[in-house]
Amino acid sequence: MQKHILITNDDGFESEGLKALVEAMRPLGHVTVTAPATEKSACGHSLTLTSPLRFVKIEDDFFKLDNGTPSDCIYLSLHALFKKNKLPDLVVSGINKGSNMGEDITYSGTASAAMEAVLQGIPAISFSQVYKNSSIYIKDNGYELAKQYAQIIAKKVLDGGFPLEKRKFLNVNIPPIKKSDCKGIKITHAGYKEYGHSAQLHTNPRGEEHYWIGAHRLKWQLTPKRTCDFSAIEDNYVSISPIKLNMSAYEDIEKLKSWIGEQ
Repeated sequence: MQKHILITNDDGFESEGLKALVEAMRPLGHVTVTAPATEKSACGHSLTLTSPLRFVKIEDDFFKLDNGTPSDCIYLSLHALFKKNKLPDLVVSGINKGSNMGEDITYSGTASAAMEAVLQGIPAISFSQVYKNSSIYIKDNGYELAKQYAQIIAKKVLDGGFPLEKRKFLNVNIPPIKKSDCKGIKITHAGYKEYGHSAQLHTNPRGEEHYWIGAHRLKWQLTPKRTCDFSAIEDNYVSISPIKLNMSAYEDIEKLKSWIGEQ
């Protein structure tokens, strides 16, 4: 029986990364695409609860969701486009233009679409293309390396089963290099990014002040044996990190019991 793959992203339905992911998935099964009508980068795992949402058909099995987030796309697709006994075999999200590593995963609309899928019991993978200068890298290399590994990883899931337990997904980052320079795949954990503040103050023609939040540079804490996603990318590997949605700090529960005086 042919496999069914549901695809979304957070860069919008017209993004080149989305088109590349569709091309990579089509040889593996039947593809349905639902993507936000506009860019929703860094929207996190948000659902739209205060306004109606509408699917707009672009072509067969390709829809944009007006005003919707990536999580909306997955949530509503499973309700409106699939029958309960015929849900997709796999959800893939991306290919994001930019990295989703370390704690940035919590901001990411790309990763959050995968989060929504695994909450609904469907295996999911998020794909992101790291770059230093997006216009130069993508112009020179496109998404060829990302397409190659997206297909390899998705095929392994579809053929051999998903390797993780419930409510966990695979977060994949692709290094900004030529295909010939890639060393292969490295299994990693999410690293520890060093954060700063980047916000530019401007004045509009009416004299009103406003801010633009800027992008942060990729700077992180080194880990022993270079085991995190940041190090893998720097070393020219494709990074695959298993991510779980349960963020409870179990190691601190007993400490908190003592702190609060719980008997």
